[in-house]
Amino acid sequence: MSRSTEVKAVAQEIVKVIPQVMRTIGAERHFSGHTMSPAHSRLLTILASHPCNLSELAVRHAVSLPTMSNSISVLVERGWVNRVPSPDDRRQVLLELTPDGRAVLVEIKSRAEARVAGVLGKLSSDDLASLSAGLAVLEQAFTFAMCSRPHGHVLDKVKRVSRE
Repeated sequence: MSRSTEVKAVAQEIVKVIPQVMRTIGAERHFSGHTMSPAHSRLLTILASHPCNLSELAVRHAVSLPTMSNSISVLVERGWVNRVPSPDDRRQVLLELTPDGRAVLVEIKSRAEARVAGVLGKLSSDDLASLSAGLAVLEQAFTFAMCSRPHGHVLDKVKRVSRE
């Protein structure tokens, strides 16, 4: 098998498996009692690591500012996100996770991890070790891909938008 054929076959497997994993994780979001879209879950995850402005989030999600504003409004109404003035520039508004938002995120993440662990618990120790090694390689490949895009890294675009 040629290298390009091998790469294509692995890419096809990833594209086939990842949606199955995401559906399993999404089902736990649904059963947790916290109705939210995958996009809302991703926003909470981003804001859990650090506050962001609306433009940064819109660029990271490749959506318009009005679309992102609508999503954030839903999260603010639910009490999961706060709008706060930036300490560096009072004209700028930052979005940050509230304690309730953090608790929801922890609950959803815990439920998803438990569900995935239940599925993985049926694997042999050797299969788990292989999967773990493969996931480390996958993460490394995609981390590298995000940092070496020919049109610039998404965070470079975020910086550019937030300066405008």
